[in-house]
Amino acid sequence: MNFRFNYIFVGILLCTGFLYSQERTVTPLDSVYLTDSKLKEYSTGRDVLTLSDSILYQNRALLTNTLNYNTPIYFKENGLGMVSSPSFRGTTASQTAVLWNGININSQFNGQLDFNTINTGAYNEISVRGGGGSVVYGTGAIGGSVHLNTTLSFEKLHEHNLFLQYGSYNTRDARYNFKLGTDQWSLNLALSRNSSDNDYDYPNGGKNLNGQFENTALNVGLGFKINNKNSIRIFSELFDGERHFSLIRASETATKYQDLNSKNLLEWESSFGDFISVTRVAYLDEHYKYFGNLNYDSFTFGRAKTVIAKYDLSYSVTDNLTLNTVLTNTNTTGEGSSLGENDRNVFAAAFLMKHQWASDFKYELGFRKEVTANYESPFLFSVGAIKDFSDFFSLNVNASRNFRIPTYNDLYWSSAGNPDLLPEKSLQGQLGAVFNYRSLRLNITGYYNAITDMIRWLPGSDGVWRPVNEDEVQIYGLESGLNWSEIFKNKHRFSLNATYAYTVSENVETGYQLIYVPFHKATAGLNYNYKRLHTNLQFLYLGAVFTRSDNNSLYNLDAYTVGNFSMGYRFGKSKEIELGGRINNFLDAEYQSVENRWMPGRNYTMYLNFKL
Repeated sequence: MNFRFNYIFVGILLCTGFLYSQERTVTPLDSVYLTDSKLKEYSTGRDVLTLSDSILYQNRALLTNTLNYNTPIYFKENGLGMVSSPSFRGTTASQTAVLWNGININSQFNGQLDFNTINTGAYNEISVRGGGGSVVYGTGAIGGSVHLNTTLSFEKLHEHNLFLQYGSYNTRDARYNFKLGTDQWSLNLALSRNSSDNDYDYPNGGKNLNGQFENTALNVGLGFKINNKNSIRIFSELFDGERHFSLIRASETATKYQDLNSKNLLEWESSFGDFISVTRVAYLDEHYKYFGNLNYDSFTFGRAKTVIAKYDLSYSVTDNLTLNTVLTNTNTTGEGSSLGENDRNVFAAAFLMKHQWASDFKYELGFRKEVTANYESPFLFSVGAIKDFSDFFSLNVNASRNFRIPTYNDLYWSSAGNPDLLPEKSLQGQLGAVFNYRSLRLNITGYYNAITDMIRWLPGSDGVWRPVNEDEVQIYGLESGLNWSEIFKNKHRFSLNATYAYTVSENVETGYQLIYVPFHKATAGLNYNYKRLHTNLQFLYLGAVFTRSDNNSLYNLDAYTVGNFSMGYRFGKSKEIELGGRINNFLDAEYQSVENRWMPGRNYTMYLNFKL
């Protein structure tokens, strides 16, 4: 780990030295580029929540904490920094898609992403979109999607940002971001390091044993404009992490898990006439090792190498009508201790259309079909519209069919995989209203989702557990978000962000709520700025959750409220240095999001933030 960390720093110095010597898919004349352009272009009828880098610095380094306190997504976390899986709109962890610069990075092995293996310091924009998105983003986008983006700025720019934080349990957090740009070149480089002994006390007198972790992430975005009609962009990320799994009882065997993952993306964008084409080639390498006993060097492993080729062609029929075709081929070679070696190739074709029918009405359509020898893929569609009735009020609607493909574990697990599995299918719709008044914005969305062919691992007649298409689930609920900001007397700046989610997710056959899906979740964040002083107050409320499939309330996890408070002061002529501190869980709540996996009580951090 330390060798790799030093190697990364040397690479950064070389890359930086070399360069010193030298909201939509944009034309080369635009100054800011976001590669995941479909997020903003094809989200009609959905609400997209974007978290800026300033919000990212107000939270712990790992992605779970940031999303838990700022979005409606519920997280099951096996203790601070341990395995973390989401439930978005009542769905399972593998039914939330995670996109890295527009590329799906859910695990090929279990179909989900552990959100505590993502360091937010590697990104300068994170967005969340509720509802189905399989037409654009493919498998897993049933409950919603999380987007991790690196932006490039084609303008004269030279910025350094160094964030250092130290806290309870010997927790260390370092994040460095360097941006360099001209009207022709752009570099965005981010390096982050996070580690902790993580040995906090339990409410019952115990201690979090074997919970230490460390991780390093490097993210680089580089863009070059060849001429006014052609540009090339490269994005690359390396994540190196080691995490011990905390024990419930001291007598348990200590274990640990190592991740070494890389993501690489090359883009060539070209415009000609009314056409814009984007050719993308991506290479993903997912590699883990699991040590079942720290006293021995033996381990099990899994490794998946994925190559993605994508061609995106859009045509502006008129100023108000755009047609878009996307062709994608994904080839994965995976192997593991219990999997053998297997290949999977998936070809997908998608057609998208967006139309600004009138100044106050627009709509979009989308269709997608995949072809593979491994399973029969359903025909997918999406339709969305938004109607502005006034500056104060608008309505939006969306309906879609989505899916999730069987994973490598489902298909190929030794003596238990089921090659005849079907993809999970989802048919859903949502209706939303948005209210705007001065600096206040309120959005309310109701939704319904019917999921069929849910994959479950069940025991067979021979006693061996195998995956089968078994469950049907119906989900309905309500989401809302509130944003407000105001400046009083040109000195006092207030801002408020809040979310609320009501979720019913029940098994159609039994009528029981799915386990670890709360009926209620609410978050709130209040910021206050006065001259050089900055304060932030966060709250998270989570209702009781069932931990047994028969909804036996005897085993429920109790509802809880957690609050965090931070304060900082800016120094320097340009307020480029900020010194501050944070009290996490200042109410000292005793809570857990997974049975017998306690979270920390009141704890503290100090931070120093340099912006040059």
